[in-house]
Amino acid sequence: MNVSLRQLRAFLAVARVGSFSRAADSLHLTQSALSGLIKELESALDLRVFDRSTRRIQLSDVGRELRPIVEKVIQDLDTALDEVASLKALKKGMLRIAAPQLISCTLLPEVIAAYRSAHPQIRIRLFDCVVEGVQARVFSGEADFGIGPERDPTLEISARTLFEMPFMAVFPPGHPLERLERIRWADAVQYPIVALQGQFTERLSVDLHAALPELTLNPSNEVTFMTTALSMVGAGLGIAACLPYARSLAHSYRLQMRPLHEPEVTRKFFVFTRNGRSLSPAAESFIDFLFRFVEQHEWSAPVSE
Repeated sequence: MNVSLRQLRAFLAVARVGSFSRAADSLHLTQSALSGLIKELESALDLRVFDRSTRRIQLSDVGRELRPIVEKVIQDLDTALDEVASLKALKKGMLRIAAPQLISCTLLPEVIAAYRSAHPQIRIRLFDCVVEGVQARVFSGEADFGIGPERDPTLEISARTLFEMPFMAVFPPGHPLERLERIRWADAVQYPIVALQGQFTERLSVDLHAALPELTLNPSNEVTFMTTALSMVGAGLGIAACLPYARSLAHSYRLQMRPLHEPEVTRKFFVFTRNGRSLSPAAESFIDFLFRFVEQHEWSAPVSE
Protein backbone atom coordinates (compact mmCIF):
# COMPACT_ATOMS: atom_id res chain seq x y z
CA MET A 1 0.00 0.00 0.00
CA ASN A 2 1.26 3.44 -0.96
CA VAL A 3 -0.31 5.61 1.78
CA SER A 4 1.03 9.13 2.27
CA LEU A 5 1.23 11.29 5.37
CA ARG A 6 -0.94 13.94 3.69
CA GLN A 7 -3.66 11.37 3.13
CA LEU A 8 -3.58 10.28 6.77
CA ARG A 9 -3.72 13.89 8.03
CA ALA A 10 -6.68 14.55 5.71
CA PHE A 11 -8.43 11.42 7.04
CA LEU A 12 -7.98 12.55 10.66
CA ALA A 13 -9.16 16.09 9.93
CA VAL A 14 -12.41 14.87 8.38
CA ALA A 15 -12.93 12.26 11.12
CA ARG A 16 -12.57 14.92 13.83
CA VAL A 17 -14.93 17.56 12.41
CA GLY A 18 -17.26 15.39 10.32
CA SER A 19 -17.15 17.82 7.42
CA PHE A 20 -15.08 18.05 4.26
CA SER A 21 -15.39 21.82 4.04
CA ARG A 22 -14.37 22.50 7.64
CA ALA A 23 -11.56 19.93 7.46
CA ALA A 24 -10.29 21.56 4.27
CA ASP A 25 -10.23 24.95 6.00
CA SER A 26 -8.29 23.54 8.96
CA LEU A 27 -5.66 22.12 6.60
CA HIS A 28 -5.60 25.23 4.37
CA LEU A 29 -6.71 23.15 1.37
CA THR A 30 -9.48 23.46 -1.12
CA GLN A 31 -12.36 21.07 -0.60
CA SER A 32 -11.63 19.37 -3.91
CA ALA A 33 -7.99 18.83 -2.92
CA LEU A 34 -9.08 17.30 0.39
CA SER A 35 -11.60 15.06 -1.34
CA GLY A 36 -8.86 13.94 -3.70
CA LEU A 37 -6.63 12.92 -0.78
CA ILE A 38 -9.42 10.87 0.80
CA LYS A 39 -10.12 9.16 -2.53
CA GLU A 40 -6.41 8.36 -2.90
CA LEU A 41 -6.37 6.86 0.61
CA GLU A 42 -9.42 4.73 -0.04
CA SER A 43 -7.95 3.62 -3.36
CA ALA A 44 -4.68 2.63 -1.69
CA LEU A 45 -6.55 0.69 1.03
CA ASP A 46 -9.15 -0.62 -1.45
CA LEU A 47 -11.71 0.15 1.28
CA ARG A 48 -13.99 3.02 2.20
CA VAL A 49 -13.06 4.96 5.32
CA PHE A 50 -16.12 7.24 5.22
CA ASP A 51 -19.79 6.59 4.54
CA ARG A 52 -21.17 9.55 2.66
CA SER A 53 -24.74 10.74 2.17
CA THR A 54 -26.29 14.01 1.00
CA ARG A 55 -26.82 15.07 4.62
CA ARG A 56 -23.85 13.71 6.58
CA ILE A 57 -20.52 12.02 6.50
CA GLN A 58 -19.39 9.48 9.06
CA LEU A 59 -16.66 6.94 9.58
CA SER A 60 -17.16 3.52 8.12
CA ASP A 61 -16.49 0.44 10.24
CA VAL A 62 -12.99 0.32 8.75
CA GLY A 63 -12.55 4.05 9.39
CA ARG A 64 -13.46 3.64 13.07
CA GLU A 65 -10.89 0.84 13.41
CA LEU A 66 -8.29 2.89 11.56
CA ARG A 67 -8.74 6.21 13.38
CA PRO A 68 -7.00 5.43 16.75
CA ILE A 69 -4.13 3.77 14.92
CA VAL A 70 -3.61 6.75 12.61
CA GLU A 71 -3.94 9.18 15.53
CA LYS A 72 -1.13 7.41 17.38
CA VAL A 73 1.07 7.31 14.28
CA ILE A 74 0.56 11.01 13.63
CA GLN A 75 1.07 11.90 17.29
CA ASP A 76 4.30 9.90 17.49
CA LEU A 77 5.54 11.46 14.26
CA ASP A 78 4.66 14.99 15.39
CA THR A 79 6.42 14.37 18.70
CA ALA A 80 9.51 13.16 16.87
CA LEU A 81 9.46 16.17 14.54
CA ASP A 82 9.07 18.50 17.51
CA GLU A 83 12.11 16.85 19.10
CA VAL A 84 14.11 17.40 15.92
CA ALA A 85 12.94 21.01 15.73
CA SER A 86 13.98 21.55 19.36
CA LEU A 87 17.41 20.10 18.67
CA LYS A 88 17.82 22.30 15.61
CA ALA A 89 16.64 25.38 17.53
CA LEU A 90 19.04 24.50 20.40
CA LYS A 91 16.11 24.24 22.82
CA LYS A 92 17.45 20.91 23.98
CA GLY A 93 20.32 18.54 23.31
CA MET A 94 23.49 17.04 24.71
CA LEU A 95 27.06 17.53 23.58
CA ARG A 96 30.18 15.77 24.81
CA ILE A 97 33.65 17.31 24.66
CA ALA A 98 37.01 15.62 25.21
CA ALA A 99 39.95 17.83 26.14
CA PRO A 100 43.29 17.60 28.00
CA GLN A 101 43.19 18.24 31.71
CA LEU A 102 44.88 21.65 31.56
CA ILE A 103 42.60 23.21 28.97
CA SER A 104 39.67 21.56 30.79
CA CYS A 105 40.43 23.48 33.98
CA THR A 106 41.39 26.82 32.40
CA LEU A 107 39.86 27.83 29.07
CA LEU A 108 36.89 25.48 28.69
CA PRO A 109 34.97 26.24 31.91
CA GLU A 110 34.79 29.90 30.87
CA VAL A 111 33.67 28.99 27.35
CA ILE A 112 31.08 26.50 28.61
CA ALA A 113 29.67 29.01 31.09
CA ALA A 114 29.34 31.65 28.37
CA TYR A 115 27.70 29.18 25.98
CA ARG A 116 25.28 27.90 28.64
CA SER A 117 24.27 31.49 29.36
CA ALA A 118 23.13 31.79 25.73
CA HIS A 119 21.75 28.22 25.47
CA PRO A 120 20.73 27.07 28.97
CA GLN A 121 18.79 24.06 27.68
CA ILE A 122 21.86 22.41 26.16
CA ARG A 123 23.54 19.87 28.43
CA ILE A 124 27.32 19.72 28.17
CA ARG A 125 29.55 16.92 29.39
CA LEU A 126 33.28 17.54 29.54
CA PHE A 127 35.73 14.63 29.55
CA ASP A 128 39.08 15.79 30.96
CA CYS A 129 41.73 13.29 30.03
CA VAL A 130 45.35 12.86 29.02
CA VAL A 131 46.21 14.38 25.66
CA GLU A 132 46.59 10.99 24.00
CA GLY A 133 43.03 10.09 25.00
CA VAL A 134 41.32 12.98 23.20
CA GLN A 135 41.28 11.54 19.70
CA ALA A 136 40.49 8.06 21.05
CA ARG A 137 37.31 9.35 22.67
CA VAL A 138 36.31 11.13 19.46
CA PHE A 139 36.98 8.01 17.37
CA SER A 140 34.96 5.76 19.70
CA GLY A 141 32.00 8.15 19.70
CA GLU A 142 32.27 8.78 23.43
CA ALA A 143 32.86 12.45 22.60
CA ASP A 144 31.24 14.45 19.80
CA PHE A 145 34.48 16.35 19.28
CA GLY A 146 37.79 16.94 20.99
CA ILE A 147 40.14 19.84 21.61
CA GLY A 148 43.87 19.41 21.94
CA PRO A 149 47.37 19.93 20.56
CA GLU A 150 48.62 18.41 17.34
CA ARG A 151 49.08 14.67 17.33
CA ASP A 152 49.97 12.15 14.65
CA PRO A 153 47.30 12.47 11.93
CA THR A 154 44.84 9.66 11.20
CA LEU A 155 42.47 9.07 8.31
CA GLU A 156 39.53 8.74 10.70
CA ILE A 157 39.97 12.10 12.46
CA SER A 158 39.91 15.57 10.92
CA ALA A 159 41.60 18.51 12.64
CA ARG A 160 40.70 22.20 12.38
CA THR A 161 43.14 24.75 13.82
CA LEU A 162 41.65 26.55 16.83
CA PHE A 163 44.62 28.69 17.93
CA GLU A 164 48.40 28.89 17.99
CA MET A 165 50.29 30.04 21.08
CA PRO A 166 53.91 30.68 22.09
CA PHE A 167 55.55 28.82 24.96
CA MET A 168 55.94 30.69 28.24
CA ALA A 169 58.34 30.20 31.12
CA VAL A 170 56.61 29.72 34.45
CA PHE A 171 58.57 30.30 37.65
CA PRO A 172 58.01 31.46 41.23
CA PRO A 173 58.48 35.08 42.32
CA GLY A 174 62.08 35.95 43.06
CA HIS A 175 63.46 33.39 40.63
CA PRO A 176 66.64 34.49 38.76
CA LEU A 177 64.70 34.46 35.45
CA GLU A 178 62.58 37.31 36.78
CA ARG A 179 65.55 39.67 36.51
CA LEU A 180 66.07 39.03 32.79
CA GLU A 181 64.55 41.51 30.36
CA ARG A 182 64.22 38.81 27.71
CA ILE A 183 64.12 35.11 28.61
CA ARG A 184 65.74 32.74 26.12
CA TRP A 185 65.39 28.97 26.08
CA ALA A 186 69.12 28.80 26.76
CA ASP A 187 68.45 30.71 29.98
CA ALA A 188 65.55 28.47 30.99
CA VAL A 189 67.27 25.10 30.53
CA GLN A 190 69.92 26.09 33.06
CA TYR A 191 67.35 25.43 35.79
CA PRO A 192 65.46 22.23 36.75
CA ILE A 193 62.46 21.87 34.47
CA VAL A 194 59.26 20.08 35.45
CA ALA A 195 57.75 18.84 32.18
CA LEU A 196 54.88 16.68 30.98
CA GLN A 197 55.30 13.05 30.07
CA GLY A 198 54.87 11.82 26.51
CA GLN A 199 54.55 13.72 23.27
CA PHE A 200 54.40 17.18 24.89
CA THR A 201 58.05 17.04 25.93
CA GLU A 202 59.16 14.85 23.03
CA ARG A 203 57.86 17.32 20.43
CA LEU A 204 59.23 20.27 22.35
CA SER A 205 62.69 18.67 22.49
CA VAL A 206 62.60 18.00 18.74
CA ASP A 207 61.54 21.58 17.95
CA LEU A 208 64.23 23.09 20.17
CA HIS A 209 66.96 20.82 18.81
CA ALA A 210 65.92 21.56 15.22
CA ALA A 211 66.21 25.29 15.83
CA LEU A 212 69.31 25.18 18.02
CA PRO A 213 71.14 21.82 17.87
CA GLU A 214 73.21 22.71 20.92
CA LEU A 215 70.04 23.25 22.99
CA THR A 216 69.07 20.21 25.07
CA LEU A 217 65.95 19.81 27.15
CA ASN A 218 66.55 17.49 30.11
CA PRO A 219 63.57 17.65 32.48
CA SER A 220 64.35 17.07 36.14
CA ASN A 221 60.89 15.58 36.54
CA GLU A 222 58.11 14.48 34.17
CA VAL A 223 54.52 14.38 35.38
CA THR A 224 51.15 13.53 33.82
CA PHE A 225 49.31 16.82 34.36
CA MET A 226 50.37 20.45 34.11
CA THR A 227 48.54 21.22 37.36
CA THR A 228 51.05 18.93 39.08
CA ALA A 229 53.93 20.65 37.31
CA LEU A 230 52.71 24.10 38.35
CA SER A 231 52.25 22.95 41.92
CA MET A 232 55.83 21.69 41.95
CA VAL A 233 57.04 24.98 40.47
CA GLY A 234 55.14 26.80 43.20
CA ALA A 235 56.98 24.65 45.76
CA GLY A 236 60.31 25.79 44.33
CA LEU A 237 61.16 22.47 42.65
CA GLY A 238 61.89 23.95 39.23
CA ILE A 239 60.35 25.90 36.38
CA ALA A 240 57.93 24.84 33.66
CA ALA A 241 57.15 25.63 30.03
CA CYS A 242 53.46 26.31 29.53
CA LEU A 243 51.02 27.99 27.14
CA PRO A 244 49.37 31.35 27.88
CA TYR A 245 45.80 30.07 28.03
CA ALA A 246 46.78 28.67 31.45
CA ARG A 247 47.76 32.12 32.76
CA SER A 248 44.86 32.20 35.25
CA LEU A 249 45.94 28.86 36.70
CA ALA A 250 49.59 29.95 36.97
CA HIS A 251 48.50 33.12 38.73
CA SER A 252 46.41 31.07 41.16
CA TYR A 253 49.70 29.43 42.21
CA ARG A 254 51.21 32.95 42.40
CA LEU A 255 53.66 32.16 39.62
CA GLN A 256 55.23 34.42 37.02
CA MET A 257 54.62 33.72 33.33
CA ARG A 258 56.92 35.21 30.66
CA PRO A 259 57.44 34.49 26.94
CA LEU A 260 60.32 32.26 25.88
CA HIS A 261 62.51 33.38 22.96
CA GLU A 262 65.31 32.15 20.73
CA PRO A 263 63.87 30.04 19.29
CA GLU A 264 60.25 31.13 19.07
CA VAL A 265 58.36 27.87 19.63
CA THR A 266 54.58 27.72 19.38
CA ARG A 267 51.90 25.07 19.70
CA LYS A 268 48.76 24.73 17.67
CA PHE A 269 45.55 23.45 19.20
CA PHE A 270 42.85 21.83 17.11
CA VAL A 271 39.22 20.81 17.16
CA PHE A 272 39.06 17.10 16.33
CA THR A 273 36.01 15.47 14.73
CA ARG A 274 35.36 12.01 13.35
CA ASN A 275 35.25 11.79 9.56
CA GLY A 276 31.96 10.47 8.22
CA ARG A 277 30.03 11.29 11.40
CA SER A 278 27.65 14.25 11.37
CA LEU A 279 27.72 16.62 14.30
CA SER A 280 24.55 17.43 16.22
CA PRO A 281 23.19 20.98 15.96
CA ALA A 282 24.37 21.57 19.55
CA ALA A 283 27.91 20.39 18.75
CA GLU A 284 28.09 22.52 15.59
CA SER A 285 26.77 25.52 17.52
CA PHE A 286 29.29 25.08 20.35
CA ILE A 287 32.24 24.74 17.97
CA ASP A 288 31.23 27.95 16.19
CA PHE A 289 30.86 29.66 19.57
CA LEU A 290 34.28 28.37 20.67
CA PHE A 291 36.02 29.81 17.60
CA ARG A 292 34.34 33.18 18.13
CA PHE A 293 35.26 33.12 21.82
CA VAL A 294 38.91 32.40 21.07
CA GLU A 295 39.04 35.13 18.45
CA GLN A 296 37.41 37.72 20.71
CA HIS A 297 39.67 36.88 23.64
CA GLU A 298 42.83 36.83 21.50
CA TRP A 299 43.90 33.49 22.88
CA SER A 300 46.10 32.94 19.84
CA ALA A 301 47.85 36.30 19.97
CA PRO A 302 51.46 36.31 21.17
CA VAL A 303 51.69 37.61 24.70
CA SER A 304 53.71 40.81 25.05
CA GLU A 305 56.40 41.11 27.70
